[in-house]
Amino acid sequence: MAAVRHPIFARLFDRFSQGMEQEVGPYRDEMLAGLSGRVLEIGAGNGMNFARYPATVDEVVALEPEPYLREKAEAAARSAPVRVTVRDGVAHPLPLEDDSFDVAVASLVLCSVPEPDDAIAELRRVLRPGGELRFLEHVRSSRPRKARVQQVLDGAGVWPWLIGGCHTARDTLAALEHAGFTLERVRRVDVGAAANPANPHVVGVAVPR
Repeated sequence: MAAVRHPIFARLFDRFSQGMEQEVGPYRDEMLAGLSGRVLEIGAGNGMNFARYPATVDEVVALEPEPYLREKAEAAARSAPVRVTVRDGVAHPLPLEDDSFDVAVASLVLCSVPEPDDAIAELRRVLRPGGELRFLEHVRSSRPRKARVQQVLDGAGVWPWLIGGCHTARDTLAALEHAGFTLERVRRVDVGAAANPANPHVVGVAVPR
């Protein structure tokens, strides 16, 4: 597994993420509502989701490859209301067995994985029959002018370099469907200023076909 290190971005993200929660927190709650069983969370960051998991969850296995953020996630896991195990790991390949989770959670991470199609295929692989993927992700804008701006920022490498590998122009919903998921519920929302390249966002549920 290749090392993932974004030392400057990781520290800035950890510093400012608490301030973002007034706006982002309700979407995290919506994403995680009603979960139960064994849960996989990829790209857990500093563990901002952990306190929001409902008591009906038996266990959360959280993967985070960035060392500084993983350390913060381990601290957050100790005060979580459910059992959370934090591991070093990337979204592709997942170091996990087939059909081993009831739910997978992707929260502001599919924008930054190097091979999103492979990562989504891995999520489908580890989900049990009848399982579901919960997601909160920013996606390519449906407005042509903004979508072009997003593509330019991604293509030039400017945004990914500044924001820890993040890409703004990914059509994540189409990628989920292409990988064999059915979009069961999707809601489009804005987080922060509408002019932010990392907007709009989608929150929803997808199930394997």
